Amino acid sequence: MLVRDVMTPDPVTVRVDSPVREAAGLLRKYHIGGLPVMDGEQVAGIVTETDILSLLDVGDLSDDLWLPSPLEVIEVPVREFINWEKTKRALTDIGDMEVRRVMSSPVIATDEDSDIADAASLMLHEGIARLPVLRDGKLVGIVTRADIVQGIGASSEEE
Repeated sequence: MLVRDVMTPDPVTVRVDSPVREAAGLLRKYHIGGLPVMDGEQVAGIVTETDILSLLDVGDLSDDLWLPSPLEVIEVPVREFINWEKTKRALTDIGDMEVRRVMSSPVIATDEDSDIADAASLMLHEGIARLPVLRDGKLVGIVTRADIVQGIGASSEEE
């Protein structure tokens, strides 16, 4: 079975200069875990949920806040408010960041005429869950681990 038999054709993409907020919106809208990132007609990278989540490191929680015993009841809400403010600032900065700053590059891709076993092996070796699919260097689809498993399952049902 070939990659073209199990891939999703014409995948949703995002441009390298798009804001991360747009990429996150597309991931949410289409219920997908990653997007090929395009620079014109070329695949420049891939951006995943994990790439975006990794940006959410807002530093350590505020451990330096201590209030006397009678006020301990409000200590936690105050600490959480401080952390929420740090998180809101971080989210605003992340949302405005260009996708090119968070995407994985160079892109690891496969050809539509590759065997799915080769694509699966590449995913396992590289520790990735999806591959852009190319024809003559142009993006024509995307294949995920789930696509390959479904393809194998469908072929066993036919037998």
